[in-house]
Amino acid sequence: MSGFRLLAIHAHPDDEASKGAATTAKYAANGDRVMVLTCTGGERGDILNPAMDRPGVLENMVSIRRDEMAAAAAALGVEHVWLGHEDSGLPQGDPLPPLPEGCFALEDGREVAKEMVQVIREFRPHVIITYDENGGYPHPDHLKVHEASMIAWEKAGDAEFAPELGKPWTPLKLYYTHGFVHQRMRMFHDKLISEGKTSPYGAMLERWERNPADIMARVTTQVECADFFPHRDKALLAHATQIDPAGAFLATPVEVQQELWPTEEFELARTRVATSLPEDDLFAGITLDTGDYPEENTGK
Repeated sequence: MSGFRLLAIHAHPDDEASKGAATTAKYAANGDRVMVLTCTGGERGDILNPAMDRPGVLENMVSIRRDEMAAAAAALGVEHVWLGHEDSGLPQGDPLPPLPEGCFALEDGREVAKEMVQVIREFRPHVIITYDENGGYPHPDHLKVHEASMIAWEKAGDAEFAPELGKPWTPLKLYYTHGFVHQRMRMFHDKLISEGKTSPYGAMLERWERNPADIMARVTTQVECADFFPHRDKALLAHATQIDPAGAFLATPVEVQQELWPTEEFELARTRVATSLPEDDLFAGITLDTGDYPEENTGK
């Protein structure tokens, strides 16, 4: 057991399965403590799997998504905690409608950060994973995760910030997860087409290429985690309301993914320890001495 601790902050149940899932499963299997913090219950998620579009599902979405999340966490071997906010939904239309009253995206970022700080001080992660300034994609809940988690990164180790939330703890590295990589999707698309098969990636690639952004130019860290792609698929399938087994997430067989793209991608956004880029380990540069001693890690 290596004894490091990793906290992955996500907006909705299923985000942990589509963004960095194999990496978290790998570290958990290696003996590190890995916790997923889910900020909302996913209450406003649509039913995206036709097989689940049946009576009783939409009416019980809250409890169903909680059960799905528990199954996904078990598939990855990670710990899990809810932050307890209300899903904002993804507004549609032109102009966009107002966000629902009381939803997560309308919460004060500093107040949400306090809730995250309490989790950080209790769990004491060496590394935090969150979303970039675009939320990975601009869902209002993802943008709120970014805003609040960046405040929490700065304040968790500040003894003067909300002392009632526990003993200060300073995480040492913060990463953005980059789950949607154009080059990876293009590779999988081209292979399906070369085999005479239908590709579910075409429409996404067209949208991407109309507004291209090279995420790989931002990536600093690629974690080899191909052995844990089956865990990732199992976690995805656990979210049965959200993941269509015939959809893009599962269109490319595990063995093909392992051969063509055996990594998951991250961007080192903040660090308090020295490291060399590029990296292949989220804990690069961290030792248990720098992470845990003295016992009260205040970052000072």
